[in-house]
Amino acid sequence: MMKKLLCAVCAVGGWMMAEAQIQTNAGIQYLQAMQKDMSTDFYDLANTYFLADSLVCFDAQKGEGLVQWKRYRMSPRQAFNLNGYWPVRMQMLDFPDAAYENDPELKIKIEWVSPRTARIRMLTTPVEPKTSDAEDVMFCDGFKAKKSYIANKSEYGSIEIQPYPFRIIIKDAKGKVLTQTRHNIDNDSSQVKLLPFSFIKRGSDNSRSINPVFTLAPGERIYGCGESFTALNKVGQKVHLSVTDPQGPETDGQYKPVPFFFSNRGYGIFMHTSAPVTCDFGASYIGADRLFMADEQMDFFIFFGEPKDILYEYTEITGKSPMLPLWSFGTWMSRITYFSQQEGLEIARQLRAHKIPSDVIHFDTGWFGVDWQCDYEFAKDRFENPVKMLKQLANDGFHTCLWQLPYFTPKNRFFQEIIDRNLHVKNATGGMPVEDAILDFSNPETVSWYQQKIEGLMKQGVSTIKCDFGEAAPYNGFYHSGKGGLYEHNLYPLRYNKALWEQVERSHPGEGIIWARSAWAGSQRYALHWGGDAATTNTGLLGDLRGGLSFGLSGFSFWSHDMGGFVTASPEDIYRRWLPFGFLSSHTRAHGAPPTEPWLISESFTDAFRACAEMKYKLMPYVYAQAKDCTERGLPMVRALLVEFPHDPGAWLVEDEYMFGSQMLVAPLLESGSERMVYLPKGKWIDYQIGAVYEGGYQTIKAGEIPAVILVKDGSLIPHAPLAQRTDQIDWNKLELKAYKADAKTCEGLIFKPGDSEIKRIKQ
Repeated sequence: MMKKLLCAVCAVGGWMMAEAQIQTNAGIQYLQAMQKDMSTDFYDLANTYFLADSLVCFDAQKGEGLVQWKRYRMSPRQAFNLNGYWPVRMQMLDFPDAAYENDPELKIKIEWVSPRTARIRMLTTPVEPKTSDAEDVMFCDGFKAKKSYIANKSEYGSIEIQPYPFRIIIKDAKGKVLTQTRHNIDNDSSQVKLLPFSFIKRGSDNSRSINPVFTLAPGERIYGCGESFTALNKVGQKVHLSVTDPQGPETDGQYKPVPFFFSNRGYGIFMHTSAPVTCDFGASYIGADRLFMADEQMDFFIFFGEPKDILYEYTEITGKSPMLPLWSFGTWMSRITYFSQQEGLEIARQLRAHKIPSDVIHFDTGWFGVDWQCDYEFAKDRFENPVKMLKQLANDGFHTCLWQLPYFTPKNRFFQEIIDRNLHVKNATGGMPVEDAILDFSNPETVSWYQQKIEGLMKQGVSTIKCDFGEAAPYNGFYHSGKGGLYEHNLYPLRYNKALWEQVERSHPGEGIIWARSAWAGSQRYALHWGGDAATTNTGLLGDLRGGLSFGLSGFSFWSHDMGGFVTASPEDIYRRWLPFGFLSSHTRAHGAPPTEPWLISESFTDAFRACAEMKYKLMPYVYAQAKDCTERGLPMVRALLVEFPHDPGAWLVEDEYMFGSQMLVAPLLESGSERMVYLPKGKWIDYQIGAVYEGGYQTIKAGEIPAVILVKDGSLIPHAPLAQRTDQIDWNKLELKAYKADAKTCEGLIFKPGDSEIKRIKQ
């Protein structure tokens, strides 16, 4: 694989002594799997600092004005037993002095996209960027065609600009300040000083980066930022938004960071950038949200409302997840890896023989001539007749998924062709930034070459492709788009997802779907994504659960994970407790080190696996309707309680249980045992397995035969189907509407059948 070393020396310097302690990693090299910490650039004595000071002018009719940025330098300061740094006004020594401004006056623009969404753009240079919204791959087509308008406020909130001290003030409809930017004058009331809203000009190369700083209120909680495996509430954390391969969901790294977050105070922010961002959510100063951006401009979308409102508005800009084919919601069976035609067919035979409902067989890294060497061809000595195999699987109700990756080692047969045709990411000399040839998906010719390879597999009968890796686009690379790696690294997964999804959809109209590991803002348009390489431990289970919830709070409707974990053979107890979480996620896959197949573990485990699979297949009408509703509203299937119950303070604290759609609550058993403490929002809850009724609040509940706490909200009408072994055999004319009623006078639910154009809301 690729070399695991990219070097970057941390900047030196600091602000005050307490903050300087952050720089204990100064001089340590960054490894390729590490995240970019952009905050270090804002402690460098060699840089020039420009602090947002005052509004020079503003034309309300155009929504445009000028902000004066005052020039500062960092100066060492000694006070008794501490040494720190202090901002000192600076008079430039630039030559020729008449050609530059000491305190530049730079553009700010405010416009409204919708009554709940405002856009604020600020520049650090008089030169405006040439890239238009129509060319931006993060935006969906619907947003590109939408016109903005100028206004002072809307019925949901307002954006106010205070002339001096310069502030951007975000208020709700009642005039309450939700958050506002910090000015240098705010440091006067405290011995602790921090850099306010500013940008830097680096002494190393004169490049610029901006640092918006907003206030954090007492009791404020922040959510989002992508598939983050740390605590859901990001306040108190330093979150690095740079795509990495964290090797699993147990660290603070992310396969799928998203530059979007929202607050329990009723606002959200989409940082429209592809450059790395470090979000210091009160980690270094409890009253400040410090957004250290590598980008030289600030382009923020501000949202007003509750979580559902904000997710809808955000996905109106970056796109909503598409509705996925019915078969994709069934069971996917896999391991690393099935090596032959006979092995794949035998897995399918065993699934049917053991009466385990299932719809997909996945071949991982071993279907090529050489394991891991992607050449888009079945190994001739192990797959005697792949077309016949695919037809045989299809006749038995199985769709087929294949693994691949976008990196080509020097021993790969396509390596030289990729180099000769200039389809790869290059270095400054036009050569190779790393040993592998990395497909450059910003190049239309590369996309065409790649899609032709995928099309060939689709024509043979393959249903979908696993979109693995995508986290290692070189920061020091040069890309066909004309952008450098600083701006293309995070876009790489989005371009990769898009190229693959579009070809699958073109080959199988109406059934576009991929199985992707990496993502960025907008990748939800190219569903779906899974949680990466989890450890086969309770920690791995918790990390995947947190990651899925956080991912859902970032605009993605569909998500999955490897049941039982990936890295080693899963202990039976953990695998058993993981099963309900896997089957009560939008998509369900058994994958990892063998054995993953239940009949190879034990008879009782096979029974447990079958029971969970049967539960989901009977629930398929509920799953399918809820999935459709999610695609229309930008909501997640694996849903944090705070989304459904935003007015319940307790719901904002829960991160180890979830709503599966809008009506079912699932609390996985994260440790060995048969019961657990569960928080229930206000009202009555009915046990899905035994029918017991529970009151809202904290309850210790015993799991049923299926090892999880599974509850249904009072007043829910849940459609069930007769059991089928494959989704294409579900009898949609024999649905049973099960009412879950305690105090409710009526029950309501959703129906959406294959072929329907609209969701039907049912009541009884």
